[in-house]
Amino acid sequence: MSFGWRVPAGLAAISAALLAVLAISACAGTGLVKQYEYDEDIYLSTDGSAIIYLNASIPALVSLRGLDLDTRPTANIDRAAVRRLFTSEATRVTRVSRWRRFGRQFVQVRMAVDDVTKLGSAAPFSWATYQLDHRDGLVVYRQSLGASAAKPIGDVGWKGDELVAVRVHLPSRIRYHNAGPGNLKRGNILVWEQSLADRQAGKPLEIEAHIERTSILYSTLMLFAASGLLALLVLASLIWWVVRKGKRAA
Repeated sequence: MSFGWRVPAGLAAISAALLAVLAISACAGTGLVKQYEYDEDIYLSTDGSAIIYLNASIPALVSLRGLDLDTRPTANIDRAAVRRLFTSEATRVTRVSRWRRFGRQFVQVRMAVDDVTKLGSAAPFSWATYQLDHRDGLVVYRQSLGASAAKPIGDVGWKGDELVAVRVHLPSRIRYHNAGPGNLKRGNILVWEQSLADRQAGKPLEIEAHIERTSILYSTLMLFAASGLLALLVLASLIWWVVRKGKRAA
């Protein structure tokens, strides 16, 4: 039995696009902005399906995941090759885009996942385990990142303050999380951060969140439906009262 409510693809796409625009705009400013070399945006549904946006520099993908890609700033990134690297039985790649930042090539890979617990079977995500359990009336999501590929790539312009992030966009009310201070973010988003150096060294990153089974979207639709039904009942009662009063006057 599924308790889930899938994240609308259009909503996920708009949200991811806004995040990308904000990140690029912010990077054009002062050094106060965090520099993410690798980040996962996971739009999770309570039934275990997900839409995932992976944003990363080519050097980060090579260093962290050992992918066979050209790290040169002037390299012509083959989006078809990137698509093949991320396509698996667990993931369906729907879009690959690329851009340049800080003198490095970056890509965004959009994927649809039917079962997030199988995501670790895909080579680019094999450094992590993904769990989704039902416990005490709640949906419990866990993600654990382990050792990286730690592949040496030479000097690519990293300054030592780069970050890795995992953002989980949750569909229902959050009852518990271990994302630390500064969370919950606007839009029911939890963010876990780690320095790029720690991720390269394979320092574990443990992610956990407990949410209600009924999605916020479903609850909102049910509230609207109930409100609409109540309005119809009030209108019907008013019409009945007017008609009855008219009959009495006649």
